[in-house]
Amino acid sequence: MNSPPPKNQIAAFGLRTLSSLRIPAFRIYFLAVLGQFASMSMSTATSPLLVYRLTGSSALLGTTSLAYGVPMIIMSLFGGAFADRIQKKRIVMFGLIASALVPLTVGLCIVFGVLSKEREGSWLILAGSSFFTGIISGAMLPARQAIIPELVKREHTMNAVALNMMGMNVLSLIGPAAAGFLIDGVGFAFVYFTMAALNVYGAIMIFFIPHTSPLGNRSNSIVNEIKTGFKYILKDRAILYILLFTMLAVVLAMPYQQLLPIYVDDILKVGAKGMGFLLSVCGVGALVSSIALASLPNKKRGLLMLISGIILSIALIVFAFSRLWALSLICMIFIGVGQTLRGTVGGAMAQSYTEPAYMGRVMSIMMMQWGFMSLCTFFAGVLAEIIPVQWVIGGFAALLGLVTLYFTIALPKIRQLD
Repeated sequence: MNSPPPKNQIAAFGLRTLSSLRIPAFRIYFLAVLGQFASMSMSTATSPLLVYRLTGSSALLGTTSLAYGVPMIIMSLFGGAFADRIQKKRIVMFGLIASALVPLTVGLCIVFGVLSKEREGSWLILAGSSFFTGIISGAMLPARQAIIPELVKREHTMNAVALNMMGMNVLSLIGPAAAGFLIDGVGFAFVYFTMAALNVYGAIMIFFIPHTSPLGNRSNSIVNEIKTGFKYILKDRAILYILLFTMLAVVLAMPYQQLLPIYVDDILKVGAKGMGFLLSVCGVGALVSSIALASLPNKKRGLLMLISGIILSIALIVFAFSRLWALSLICMIFIGVGQTLRGTVGGAMAQSYTEPAYMGRVMSIMMMQWGFMSLCTFFAGVLAEIIPVQWVIGGFAALLGLVTLYFTIALPKIRQLD
């Protein structure tokens, strides 16, 4: 019989897993972004379901995603340049305050009956909220990511990014399920007010982290700094390949999330609680993998990133055509694992290989993947009006598998990255 590991080994494992939290500045930052993560996790179950229940249209689900994606892509370019020349703390703090105003407005529209099924076209309010959220996210997210290497030492970057992802995954486990129960229990408005309060909490906490020094040259124009950032990325092949793969993985894998209301209402027939439970089960797989990643050394990260593409491809193909509740839940666990591997490893490598002066601009390109994902989701929503949604999600997942195989075989440099 194998003996259990010595207590000192278990203690060392725990210390490695939580090592970045021993740094006071990162600890405050971590507690701050938990508020935003909680709001985001509730939004993944709330906003798409409300749009679908107001309209019953997969195309309009895609349209609200498009309303987020276009401003997100445009603003990310400027957000990255700003993050390299002014205090990132201020960008994140004001971004969170603005993020609170959007769900607050939606909640008030629901309470006063402005947003309801009886008012034809009121779903445009949700499209408008997606538009403003895209602007805010594009301006804020590059700074939120780029500030991490300024709060921890470079050798702690992988751990810090993994802990960040772990926090997101814990809340992805809790938030969607909580949102689903609250929607069925007290209605959509209460959920939106809760999301607003969580963003306010995040802004208050960010206020207490120390200022970090701006690195950019303010004498240059923003446009010139954006151009310089692109030149830097094109010159450094490792960073280029990392950004390209993670962007393709997000664009091809994540549209399923916006189209999930079609599955829960029309295919699996499990409603809002079922949707929340599916997303929470996805969070279980994500949480387990993020804990493991937080404890791993900076080795074989390129290979791990490629493995994430294979896991996502297979899990999404099976989920797309599943009509069995148990099988769908199992698939969601592996989808969570794949998402975490891609996000944590890809983000940590990009931050590890990027020079500090370009960190904001590189992170802005990485954050643009969510904008492009929204464009792809719009296309998926339109396709789902023409062909069954199972073939749309399954087709995208199959394409992700082919892309991953190409990167694995044709670009050995990625497999060799640590």
